[in-house]
This record gives sequence, structure tokens and C-alpha cells, in this order.
Amino acid sequence: MRALVAMSGGVDSSVAAALMMDEGHEVVGATLKQWEGPDGSLPLHGCCTVADAEDARSVAGRLGIRHYVLDYVEAFEERVVAPFAAAYLAGRTPNPCIECNRRVRFRALLDRAAELGCDLLVTGHHARIREDAAGFHLLRAADPRKDQTYVLHMLGQDDLARIRFPVGEMTKDEVRAEAARRGLRTAAKPDSQDLCFIATDHRAFLRDRFAQVDAPGPIVDRDGTEVGRHRGAVGFTVGQRRGLDLALGEPRYVLDVRPADATVVVGRREDLLVDGCRVEAVSWVSGRPPEGGGVEVKVRYRSEPVPARLVPAGHGWEVWFDAPLEAPASGQAAVFSRGDEVLGGGTIEGVLRR
Repeated sequence: MRALVAMSGGVDSSVAAALMMDEGHEVVGATLKQWEGPDGSLPLHGCCTVADAEDARSVAGRLGIRHYVLDYVEAFEERVVAPFAAAYLAGRTPNPCIECNRRVRFRALLDRAAELGCDLLVTGHHARIREDAAGFHLLRAADPRKDQTYVLHMLGQDDLARIRFPVGEMTKDEVRAEAARRGLRTAAKPDSQDLCFIATDHRAFLRDRFAQVDAPGPIVDRDGTEVGRHRGAVGFTVGQRRGLDLALGEPRYVLDVRPADATVVVGRREDLLVDGCRVEAVSWVSGRPPEGGGVEVKVRYRSEPVPARLVPAGHGWEVWFDAPLEAPASGQAAVFSRGDEVLGGGTIEGVLRR
């Protein structure tokens, strides 16, 4: 078949392209241009940089495949960057990588794959897909340290039918060894840890767009007592400890952020514990909710899944943890699973206490 490979310039997508060629597919490489500097060029820092595009082009040349750079700057600004900024101004903690996958990367590339006559879209994500009589299943990667299903939970049956994750069965060390064996320049390239549109920090990025980011205000305890001051509520997130600059004799953690009145609410670590969360805009990999309410839920990218119970609630779901958990931040994703299978997920809208 003909496969369009999303080549980010990293080692995973490089090896993914090579493995698809090994299977006998006709491979075409594509790099998305999602952000640009003032002169219209690719950024120099973060991910998706000019160096990444050059690395992707070099690997494509080494493999002998065509390579395109596709311009999605306008769509990325509208569907990812603007909502990211609006969410922070509302006191939420968004995950732009999830929204990029949901609204730009997979949507754009699946559409472009069809336009180019490609049967498959291939990426270097560490995840697995299994097909059986019940349909397609999204599974965690073989390497748990690199599993990326948290940011892929929105993929549905029609998507998974046309997507392949060739490195999902490999560990990261195995991917790098394979790249080295093939002489690919990305073999030892470090993984990107940055957002493509933020070269310094998100507060500086927001400050450039919105003057109110630097509006000072009070830091208050749970009872409303002022215990300190801050230089801008935007950028604080629930659970944060560092950067508060409080001398209270014991640590304080952010419990709530209220940009409307420039207030940050803090408390002790035990005050962070909640019994559940409300989740909306939920999608299911199978197209329908799982039978029975028992699932595991992951409320942060780096957290471990914990047992929970799902209860329908209006247009969304209530998620009740089996044991109290430190409060997740509104705007982050709650991703549901059973064992290695990812069932779906949605956006956290608030916390629940019994």
C-alpha cells in the first residue's frame, strides 16, 4: 500500500518510515509546518524547528523517498494556539499537544493522505493498534516509559483503520539501535521536550499577547486570609508548589486559580485530595462507552492510571476514584483504560468531593 509518514525529524518517525519500506509499502514523507517566526521561517527553538525539518529531509533522502513540508500555520494558530491562550486566561491548564493531535495533526494528515492517494498514515508515536472481530483497539506501547496513548485517546475506529504505529512494539533503545544500524542521522537525537510555539516559557508567551497576565494580586489561604502576593495569576496551575515565594513554615500548594479577580488560592498538600472529577467532551475509541463502570483513569501525562468508576452526568461523566487523589487541573485530559487498552477520554472540567 501507499503510506504517508509524518516525519517530525526525530528518531521514532525516521525508523517508522524505514520499517514501512521493509514491509514493501510505497512511502511518502511529510513534515508539518505549524509555527513560524516573524519572517515566516520555521522556528529555531522548541519542536518542529527548521533543524527538525532538515533532519526529516535528510532521512527521507537516505531512504530514497519523497518528502514534503506542509503548511498548517493558520490552522494551528486558530485551533491550538488561540484556545491554549484562552484557557490559561480562564484559569485552566490546557494540553496543546492533545489539541494539536485532535484538531490539526491527525485530521490534517489523514485528509492529506487521501488527497495524495495514500492508504495509510504512519507516525512515530509509541502506541499499538490491534484489530479483531470487535474492531480496532488502541493499546499502550511496549515501552511503558515512552507510551504516548494519553495524547492519542481521541482516535476512533475510522482513524485507527488508516493509521499505523510501527515503533509501538519496540523500546526506545531498540528504536535508536535500529536507526544507528541504518545510518540515520537521527539515531542519537534527543527527544524534544518543548512546545513548538513557546521558545522560553508560557508566561512570557502569554505576556506578549495579553497585558493582564502581569496583573498582581493576592495569594490567599482556603479561608480567604491573604498570605502573600503574586505578579500575575495566569500560569499558575493546580498542585503547583514552586514559585509561590511564601514563608509560612510549611509548604503550600495551589488549590485554585481565579484570573477574573487575580487571586491564587493555596493550601496544604492534604487539601489537594479529591474524590473524583467531572469530564466533558468525552470520546470513545470503540465509538461507545464501555460496559460496566469500572475503569482505570489517568489524569496527568506522567501519572499512573488509578482505579475509578464512571457515572453518566448530563453531557459528560463523573469519574469517582477508588481512593482520594491529588486534584487534577481543569483543562487537562482524563484518559480511561482497562489493562493495556485505552478506551477513550475527555477534558477535566472540575473536581468532585463527597
